[in-house]
Amino acid sequence: MILNLPRYVGLSFALIGFSFAARVAAVPIVESVPGGFAEIALKSEGSARPKAYFEGRRAMVLPDHDGYKAIVGLPLSLKPGPQNIEVEDKSGRHAVEFVVKDKRYAEQHLTIKNKRQVNPTPLDMKRIEREYKLIRAAKAHWSNHDPASLALHYPVHGEVSSPFGLRRFFNGEPRHPHSGLDIAVPMSTPVKAAADGTVINTGYYFFNGRTVFLDHGQGFITMYCHLSKIEVKKGQKVAQGQEIARSGMTGRATGPHLHLSVILNDTMVDPTLFLPPPATASR
Repeated sequence: MILNLPRYVGLSFALIGFSFAARVAAVPIVESVPGGFAEIALKSEGSARPKAYFEGRRAMVLPDHDGYKAIVGLPLSLKPGPQNIEVEDKSGRHAVEFVVKDKRYAEQHLTIKNKRQVNPTPLDMKRIEREYKLIRAAKAHWSNHDPASLALHYPVHGEVSSPFGLRRFFNGEPRHPHSGLDIAVPMSTPVKAAADGTVINTGYYFFNGRTVFLDHGQGFITMYCHLSKIEVKKGQKVAQGQEIARSGMTGRATGPHLHLSVILNDTMVDPTLFLPPPATASR
């Protein structure tokens, strides 16, 4: 891929200017910014675990010391400033305010040889519309069990070719910001589960190519795209580090790589917040 980025955004893990690169802190790293997530302490009436909702979507709630905390994914389109989650407990529903800080993302300009991947035909659009419903359902999937951990492992090791949040231009035309992390690896590199989970669904989609969705609990989902081969089936349980697929360049891709997305409460968030610092990724 050819990146047209400011100099502070490099291609290699050693050069990427993520704010946490020099830290050895445990993941995940809380960033209450568009494309990040908020961690919100909840004061709940009664001993039962409360429920939390953001923009109408249920959000993760985990035990925290003597109480609970909400883990809330924040859309890239969210405006900085005060926001509210709705908390439901024994006393009813009430709002809890938190603050979203501003964050600016770089631009990326890509040249796509297959013009249909930039401007699909009417027949392509019918396929895309059918697939959109399947993808939406997988991203919105909810299971009540707690994740084994919010700390993820890298599914492959390589150089980041496209970080999260880039404002993308395909053949000069603006498109949605990049909603995941692209890691350049050779064709057919083993792709491993980033955490313990259950396969929500698999498919071959117009833009995403061959794709696997894994459920880790309470709306915490990972998505693996552009695969050359899928090695798991819907409903299958997998362990962190288990091989689930092989990398490829199916769908809209300019070269072999893995696209990894992390989803919280049906919202795409920055995968690097849940991964070890980049310096450890190439080991």
